[in-house]
Amino acid sequence: MTPFTQQITARAEDIDELGHVNNAVWVAWIQQVAIAHWNAVAAPDHRARYICVVTRHEIDYRGNMREGETVVAETWVPEAPKGARFDRHMRFLGGDGKVKVEAVTTWAIIDRETERIVRVPDEVAAPFLG
Repeated sequence: MTPFTQQITARAEDIDELGHVNNAVWVAWIQQVAIAHWNAVAAPDHRARYICVVTRHEIDYRGNMREGETVVAETWVPEAPKGARFDRHMRFLGGDGKVKVEAVTTWAIIDRETERIVRVPDEVAAPFLG
C-alpha cells in the first residue's frame, strides 16, 4: 500500500530547550497527519458520521530535527480493524531519507451522534487498506 504523505517544517515554537523539536510536538504532528489522511480518504458521509480518537501511542525517537528543517510524514493502516480499534503506522523521514521518528498508534472510531465507540464498518475501513 502507498502511504499517505505530508511535509512538515519545524517552526520556532516547535523547538525545546535542547534546540530540537519537542516530543509533544511529534505527538501533535502524528495526530495532524492522521486526521489529514482521514479527511483525504474517507467518504464525506463517513466523515460526517464518525470521528477517530487515539487510544494509544507507541513512539520511537530515532533522530533530532531543528527549526527550519523539513520531514516527510508517512502514514498507513496495515491491516483491517479489530472491532472498534485499528492501528496506524507513522514514520517521519528527514531530508537525508533517515527515519527521525516512528510510531504505531491505536485509534478507535466513535459515532458522532451517540458519542460511543462502534465497530469500524467494512466500508469505512476499505479505502484505507488499499
